[in-house]
Amino acid sequence: MKKWLIVLAAVAIGAGAYASEGWETDFAKGSAKAKAEGKYMLIDFSGSDWCSWCVKLDKEVFSQAAFKEYAKENLVLVLADFPLDKSKQSAELQKKNNELKEKFGIRRYPTVYILSPEGKAVSKTGYQAGGPEAYVDYIKKVIAEAKKK
Repeated sequence: MKKWLIVLAAVAIGAGAYASEGWETDFAKGSAKAKAEGKYMLIDFSGSDWCSWCVKLDKEVFSQAAFKEYAKENLVLVLADFPLDKSKQSAELQKKNNELKEKFGIRRYPTVYILSPEGKAVSKTGYQAGGPEAYVDYIKKVIAEAKKK
């Protein structure tokens, strides 16, 4: 019983960390920004208040300075969140997130897509061990390969 309480507390603490860190929640706005700025887009499909791997990805990668610094200059970040507590999301946002989930065929969380500035999916991944530097290296390789095509 104590282990579950600790897990739930950790998830609750991690929930909502994205909102103030430069993550867009409107896919259309994120797409327009990516196209206008010529940046790749990273979409994180998350269950921020119930998915332990989502919380782990946020804590170990997305909330770290190495990732934030790279993303600020090179990516447009979009969060499609599917929390249990829907009280902080409008019905419209929930609808848009569900449409996005269907469009991308999301079946598990976290799922992370990287899209070209034109909106073409170039990579699909999720949690990866190794911290923010390894995750940034992965993204750099994905983008470099996509630019060759």
